Amino acid sequence: MRILLVLAHPLPESFAASVARTAREALEASGHVVDLIDLYAEDFDPRLSEAERRGYFDMPYDTSAVADIVARLKAAEGLVLVFPQWWFNFPAVLKGFFDRIFAPGVAFTHDAAGGRIVPELTNIRLLYALTTTGSPWWLVHLYMGDPVRRLLKRGIAAFCSKKLVFRMLSLHDMDRATEARRAAHLERVRKALAAV
Repeated sequence: MRILLVLAHPLPESFAASVARTAREALEASGHVVDLIDLYAEDFDPRLSEAERRGYFDMPYDTSAVADIVARLKAAEGLVLVFPQWWFNFPAVLKGFFDRIFAPGVAFTHDAAGGRIVPELTNIRLLYALTTTGSPWWLVHLYMGDPVRRLLKRGIAAFCSKKLVFRMLSLHDMDRATEARRAAHLERVRKALAAV
């Protein structure tokens, strides 16, 4: 399977970078082809341009400014996202990735009758989110309602395929995580992706 692995963290020595390395190693050891997009290292501009916004309902939508990444997404059968949760949400660079890449004609088309959208990324059969939070589990789940999981599962994944396998692995309370907890999380990531 061809996997698009997207890393969204500005520090190359971050724990997220370690998670991405672990994910890549596990996937490649299982025979998958991994295409890594490090959004910061590739200097991805998350800002939706004026032209992109003005043309949002044009058919076909103009993706020429991000054509390389769109092609990489369309060539993939799986998508693995690696990112920290900041303020119970995606880092801005990852939100911008969704805004600019998951565009009309790529991730979905507008139903001409209005209202609903039609999924277009049917090539994506699995979506894994590998993430960390600074907050403890109870705060993310019980108080905040796990907003990132909801956005990914009900929003982003719904644009891909009805038979999409979705899984999210999170290390909560990251700011106080011991080396042992971090190592255990990396092993959890390794096992989960080795089984893909």
